[in-house]
Amino acid sequence: MRTNSTPTYSRKMTALLWTIQGMLALVFLSAGCMKLAAPMAALAQQAPQLPPLFLKFIGLAEVAGALGLVLPGLVRVGRGLTPLAAAGLVIIMTGATVITAAGGHVGGAVVPCVVGFLAAFIAYKRRLPGRAAGAELAAA
Repeated sequence: MRTNSTPTYSRKMTALLWTIQGMLALVFLSAGCMKLAAPMAALAQQAPQLPPLFLKFIGLAEVAGALGLVLPGLVRVGRGLTPLAAAGLVIIMTGATVITAAGGHVGGAVVPCVVGFLAAFIAYKRRLPGRAAGAELAAA
């Protein structure tokens, strides 16, 4: 007998989570696609402190994270991947915040910081309780 391992939320909370997930997915999908489509020279000019190939990797991770935010819930398979995708995006946004602030643009670091907090909120709210998380991932 299998029990439902996903937390149940009110309709308002569910709508809020899906709204934030959708907005974050659009943000990361567009940012990731721009990094992947941009020539290496343009990436080197935008962020001279980071290697262009690393920025391409970040773009790929952003696209994967964007898909991971919405696809598991839409197809109802591997729902435990959504909090993992959100947590990965938190790591990316933490790095973006630190690099932006270290470059002297403290005001510009607010946007990646807020986006990171939103991703952390999704990672926390969409987590699976206890051992059910491992069972859900194993079934995926």
